[in-house]
Amino acid sequence: MANVKQQLEVPSIPSLGFAPEAYEKRYFAGNNGALNGYFRKLISVLGALFGPRGGKFMNNPHGAFQDSTDQVAANTTTAYAVTFNTTDFSNGVTMASGSRITVADAGIWNLQFSIQFTNTTNASQDVDVWFRVNGTNIDNSNSRFGFAPRKGVGDPYHTIAALNYFVSLNATDYVEIMWRPTDVGVTIEQYAAGTTPTRPAVPSAIVTMSFVSNIT
Repeated sequence: MANVKQQLEVPSIPSLGFAPEAYEKRYFAGNNGALNGYFRKLISVLGALFGPRGGKFMNNPHGAFQDSTDQVAANTTTAYAVTFNTTDFSNGVTMASGSRITVADAGIWNLQFSIQFTNTTNASQDVDVWFRVNGTNIDNSNSRFGFAPRKGVGDPYHTIAALNYFVSLNATDYVEIMWRPTDVGVTIEQYAAGTTPTRPAVPSAIVTMSFVSNIT
């Protein structure tokens, strides 16, 4: 497993003190030696940070969350928030009230999601998925996903809806992923781990949030 606490050692600022009134060789030699050591360490740190593998020392805000439950829509005239019950990673990004992806810092953020949809009806169906910030819809953020009819009784049609989206947020703002199907037979579905061969469970929804840039 990667060392998540891997860090560069920041050099301590040298203590130079006050210069004597008269020139003193030992004073200047000591100060020059301290400064020389400090700048050597500083150059080493900068070289590692901006080198080919310097990104491993960076600690950018991020979050990753998933859900292990089925999610349904009671009707087709209400907007529903996709919910999450598991936090995989959290560094400056938290989950509040089950659906509110909340950031601690202002900036441009990259939100990515994948949602496991299931269509249990005998007809083609659609679902709209869009974003809200602090409870208000983001203009032009909607996507429409289409699903084929079920393959048979007890054998629904499955598909993954996934995309990424850049959003500008202030500190403490939250984002929600909203959805609305054309029929309540379209659900967000989770599946248990499988056997023969052994394979992982299928979360009903996964979302990640990554810091991209400060707000220009």
